[in-house]
Amino acid sequence: MRASANASRRDFLKVSAAVGGGFALELAVPGLARAQGGSGGAEVNAWVVIRPNDTVVIRVARSEMGQGNFTGLPMLVAEELECEWNRVRAEYAPPHEHLRRNRVWGSMATGGSRSTRDSHEYLRKAGATAREMLIAAAAQQWRVPASECRAASSVITHQRSGRRLRFGQVAEAASKLPPPKDVKLKDPSEWKLIGKSQRRLDTPEKVTGKPVFGVDVRFPGLLHASIAQSPVFKGKVKAVDGAAARGMRGVVDVVQLDGAVAVVADNWWRANQALKALKIEWDEGPNGNVTSASIKAFVRTGLTDPDARVGRRQGDVEQGLAAAAKTVEAEYYAPFLNHATMEPMNCTAWVRGDRVEIWVPTQNGEAALATAASAAGVSERSVEVHKTHLGGGFGRRGFQDYVRQAVHISKAVGKPVKLMWSREEDMQHGFYRPVTATRMKAGLDAQGRLVALHMRVASQSILANVRPQDIKDGLDRHALGGLIDSPYAVPNELLEFAMRNTHVPVGFWRTVFHTQNPFFRESFIDEVAHAAGRDPYEFRRELLASSPRNLGVLDAVAKAAGWGSPLPAGVHRGIAVQDSHGSWAATVIELAVSAKGEVTVRRVVSAINPGHVVNPDGCVAQVQSCVVYGLTAAFYGECTVKNGRVEQSNFHDYRMMLIGDMPKVEAVFVPTGDFWGGMGEPPQASIAPALANAIFAATGKRIRELPLKNHGFSIA
Repeated sequence: MRASANASRRDFLKVSAAVGGGFALELAVPGLARAQGGSGGAEVNAWVVIRPNDTVVIRVARSEMGQGNFTGLPMLVAEELECEWNRVRAEYAPPHEHLRRNRVWGSMATGGSRSTRDSHEYLRKAGATAREMLIAAAAQQWRVPASECRAASSVITHQRSGRRLRFGQVAEAASKLPPPKDVKLKDPSEWKLIGKSQRRLDTPEKVTGKPVFGVDVRFPGLLHASIAQSPVFKGKVKAVDGAAARGMRGVVDVVQLDGAVAVVADNWWRANQALKALKIEWDEGPNGNVTSASIKAFVRTGLTDPDARVGRRQGDVEQGLAAAAKTVEAEYYAPFLNHATMEPMNCTAWVRGDRVEIWVPTQNGEAALATAASAAGVSERSVEVHKTHLGGGFGRRGFQDYVRQAVHISKAVGKPVKLMWSREEDMQHGFYRPVTATRMKAGLDAQGRLVALHMRVASQSILANVRPQDIKDGLDRHALGGLIDSPYAVPNELLEFAMRNTHVPVGFWRTVFHTQNPFFRESFIDEVAHAAGRDPYEFRRELLASSPRNLGVLDAVAKAAGWGSPLPAGVHRGIAVQDSHGSWAATVIELAVSAKGEVTVRRVVSAINPGHVVNPDGCVAQVQSCVVYGLTAAFYGECTVKNGRVEQSNFHDYRMMLIGDMPKVEAVFVPTGDFWGGMGEPPQASIAPALANAIFAATGKRIRELPLKNHGFSIA
């Protein structure tokens, strides 16, 4: 039986149940489950809990949003613990316990591709510490020196006598021992798990519907809220007539918030229908006439602003350009982008007097806890946070606006409430990738070598709102990522920055400024290479002579893609390289373009050096995910503004790539083993420029402003 491409998830579950004899979806609500008995077992240390049946529960402080943290991070612990992988389970470390235990689990923030690169050492030490405590407990029971014992495959063996004890048999005793002050970590040559593909711990439960995402939380007495926020950013509620809504079936209350109105009902559909019946008068403030055109004009003023700040200076760029045999100049632009997570923003909150409990899909459990406490006006120690899996994050769920709203609503009605945004609210009230304009001018000498480069960036600042203390003298170095640290060796270089903040809220979007800035830099380097009459790959090689890691991934991707080898008629290649988030990556894209502008992306080859590859299978999935996200943004991604508000409202006008659009993706890992880098974002950085460069090779048309749909291109 072949399923329709348009079948819904509900239809799929019905069909699966009928074919397979039926199955029940088991939804266990975090917090409520623990209150009914918890998982049991002995806590050997904060990270490791071992049950009598040898099941090893490894706690995860970071969030799981599809990127594989629920597998990759436990692998780091399990490697040193010497337990059997098929006995490992993962659970979230509770943020409230984290606070109570003096932040024992380290950072709980999940973003910037930092989960592995920032925590690998202390996670491995946690596993090694637990292993030594288990060995010590077994040695005490046998009354032998611990040095005569070793752990392997969840068993401690006394090597002289051959006696054996399972982890589950000594875990309770081990939990009462003092941890060793120092432990030795394995040499990478000794690794048994790290570097080898392992099954994901969350896959079986996701297939059978067991895990709880934020939208899945439910329990008796739970109410539901739907919300309408000011359509113009920074607008306020002027007046609300809720008479019609209050009389509708199931409606419990209408709650007015700062800049928003929510309806609470006995189910979400009724709340949403009643919300539509409200008569809301908005105070749009001064931004009701802002458009994409006015924003672009405002941002572009930064390209000629005499007060622009210097981000990087080397040599004398004016003299270098004046002496150049040839100059190349271009202006680039990138629009606002939405995170477009499949699961809309949501949070379940229960405010009971001075106690607050929330169930939330968040990228930062500590921030969610602090936000809930602030919203309820209680101590942070009065808040309990139950993290759920995230149906996509990409940076959006690092912001806690939806948590604050849920807590306010629950406090207003005095009952537990699950707030869920509609898709329209989610599309039109995000924290968008900033608009950015860049003007670049390059100088070539008589031999076609790049001798001068002047770049001027005008962009909205994310840090201006989230970490203003990091902006020094008007310079946001974060907004210059990929440019301020460019690895290209240019004797005369000047990079300038002009901040241009609009009323549209901006935030960290997957790969952050390493999406638009590599598009500018790598597309322009391609322009300069062609102006010099040079092969784009060889031109980059010369400029990267003093950057071995960038050169390494560039050579690796060129070799894997067969750069320079003949291609079928009508097929062309583009190349780009970009280091970001602690790793180095490069991309080659092969494509064909029809006379109608239909682009067939035949092949995407991505080479990456993250230092170490923990779970190769998971890393391949990350590369594939970056290709999907990067190509989608390059072809279709654009949030436009009219009358002060975002126009796009759903996936019909904010288009996503479909399964049938996906090209062949080849991931090439070239880990050097001398550092720990990120994986969830670096492969995406070079996608857009490699695509634009391939389109130029195919058509001779240089794309300097995204998305491609505005230039007549679409995915075939």
